[in-house]
Amino acid sequence: MKRSGRTLKQRLYGLKHLPTQLRRARFFRGHGVHSPYVYDIVRKVFMQRELVSKRHDLYDALMALDIAKRRCTQLQNLVEHCGYESWTIDAMEERDFVVCTLDTTYEHLRAYAQFAQERGITLCIMSPYNNANRWAVCREIIEGHPSTTVDNRAYLLVFNNHLPKQRFIL
Repeated sequence: MKRSGRTLKQRLYGLKHLPTQLRRARFFRGHGVHSPYVYDIVRKVFMQRELVSKRHDLYDALMALDIAKRRCTQLQNLVEHCGYESWTIDAMEERDFVVCTLDTTYEHLRAYAQFAQERGITLCIMSPYNNANRWAVCREIIEGHPSTTVDNRAYLLVFNNHLPKQRFIL
């Protein structure tokens, strides 16, 4: 006899995500991040709810694309924190920061990663977990990348700078 109107299988369905949640819990609020560069990003970018500067250009462009306000704020703060002078969305241009939205196809994600690596610019891939194909391409990019990557669930940051090969899952 069912009391809640749901079967036991339906009630226990949410437990399948428990290992992923526990694995990510150790990085809560930056604890467990052993890179000063990434720890600084976690504390000064990901944990900020407000814009830290008067500059809103990337924030406004992302909001126009219906990206969540929190993610727009984080990416604008990342641009300010890292001192990037220029950025672009879904375009291979000589900029400091390139954002790939869901409009970018899987084949193009590989090309963007190669382009960013050759020019030493930072790449941001929005919604890496959107579907299995997108995640498979993102995983290939992470495994073949020689520098630091930060997976923030909502976007994947691929840094092409002096940092050693590290992968952070926040």
